[in-house]
Amino acid sequence: MDEMPQLNTGRCLCGEVRYQVAGRLPDFEVCHCPQCQQAQGGACVVVAPISASMFKMLTGAEMLRVYRASPAKERVFCSRCGSPLFSRRDEHPDRLRLRVGTLDDVRNTRVASHAYVESKVDWFEIGDAAPRHPGPRPA
Repeated sequence: MDEMPQLNTGRCLCGEVRYQVAGRLPDFEVCHCPQCQQAQGGACVVVAPISASMFKMLTGAEMLRVYRASPAKERVFCSRCGSPLFSRRDEHPDRLRLRVGTLDDVRNTRVASHAYVESKVDWFEIGDAAPRHPGPRPA
């Protein structure tokens, strides 16, 4: 008997943008760089690196806007509520870095690594044993 593929759903804060991700979510990556701190308004960003082919917009595609803080990377967000949804680098158009906080339900995953821990804010403590990288996570 074939198993049904896992479907994960998510949305922005106002609910205008809804999406689904087909397949098992990978373990998460946490970035502590200053740009992610500013973009998320917090100590870090938690992302699930997924194949773009796994991602499907359900509603609200017309609400999406793109911002480029750096020339080779787009950050995609809802134009109504401002929720960051994912980012994508020009050199890897087939990969999305999905913002985990926009998922409706997250199970059976863990943090795989922390990047840019040299930029971590002093008031945030890393409480897991995942590998820590001073700069970007090695490819």
